[in-house]
Amino acid sequence: MNINQLTSHLFRHESGKMVSVLTKIFGTENLETAEDVVQQTFIDALQVWKYKGVPDNPSAWLFRVAKNKAIDVIRKNKYNVQYDFNDSERALLKSEYTLATTMENLFKKELVKDDMLRMMFACCHPNISGENQITLILKTLCGFSTAEIAKAFLTSEEAVSKRLYRTKEFFRKEKVKLEIPSVEEIKNRTDVVLNSIYLLFNEGYNSTHAKELIREDLIREALLLCKLLIDNPHTQQPETFALMALMCFHSSRSESRLTATGEIILLPNQDRTKWNADMLEHGNFYMNKAAYGNTLSTYHLEAAIAYEHCTSPSFDKTNWKLILNYYEMLCKISLSPATLLNKIAVVMQLHGPLVALQQLEEMNDNKKLETIYLYYSLLGEINLRLNRREDSKKNFEKAISLTQSPSEKALLSSKIAVMFN
Repeated sequence: MNINQLTSHLFRHESGKMVSVLTKIFGTENLETAEDVVQQTFIDALQVWKYKGVPDNPSAWLFRVAKNKAIDVIRKNKYNVQYDFNDSERALLKSEYTLATTMENLFKKELVKDDMLRMMFACCHPNISGENQITLILKTLCGFSTAEIAKAFLTSEEAVSKRLYRTKEFFRKEKVKLEIPSVEEIKNRTDVVLNSIYLLFNEGYNSTHAKELIREDLIREALLLCKLLIDNPHTQQPETFALMALMCFHSSRSESRLTATGEIILLPNQDRTKWNADMLEHGNFYMNKAAYGNTLSTYHLEAAIAYEHCTSPSFDKTNWKLILNYYEMLCKISLSPATLLNKIAVVMQLHGPLVALQQLEEMNDNKKLETIYLYYSLLGEINLRLNRREDSKKNFEKAISLTQSPSEKALLSSKIAVMFN
């Protein structure tokens, strides 16, 4: 790994922690100051490490530099910017005699997890729209660039920049505190955090735009953020455990999903001996933890589906009937195009391509699905099984035009090539 790759990796892994600590210091009204300090810290790392080499502990080096830069910012702006240091935790930052010691205490490693959790909840303030909440989490805590967020949301960079600007303006005006929500608020606020974590995970598990289909760095970040929620007694909800179980089950199959040259290996052809037994065990553990109470969330049902796939001895022996039942339940509580299409794929396994085609046509009576590449990919597979090769080819070509993923384009192209060879 060269210097550029290392700093990029560390930025993804450490920037959220650093932004959280610095936002605690400067206040949410000065979020841009916190982000600027982090950005300049990584620019320094890139420059210094090229000449002096990478330090033995790169993360510690970054935190030390960020801490010193924060002290410099406070000293530089002592007379022209009034930071709100009136709470007991930051009051001693006002004095030059206690500034360095107090900053050292605020940067203590054992406090970082709580800082990140508080930052997550600040991002999920009820007066911020849902899409703006998720955008801010991805930017501040997950190290996403504006371009990456735009591609994840299938929108423009300009739209993402406007969302971030509006949210930061809200922080500037309201001076939102970094704190764990009250018991009355915590359920709804946690739901939004979970949604953003799952979005992050999905971008890592099945990247919509990167050259590589699987982005392990994003998967790790999603698992780490969810673990923060699990480790805190205030956010140990059934949905939290269910999402962690779901991500563990999906992650367990990562090594079997691609060939050595990066081509997609579909589930029927995956080598199940490569599935990660430890991740499956973790998934089972969290699934059991998710079973308390009366909650049945989308994460519970999706985790149950993933569990069936992961524990089946072979593709042919998969319990498709039970999986279809789970999809029926999932459609009742959270109807989405992806859920409907996945359900039809299971129908095809159980009842054949003709029944699947009939149900697909019925659900697409208003043509809503025809902007989704998965629709044409599934339709192409159905027509392929019905031996309608020309129709299948047209469907796969349409799917190719609608996906941004190079791996998915290659898979669909290979299916066309096999049909006409």
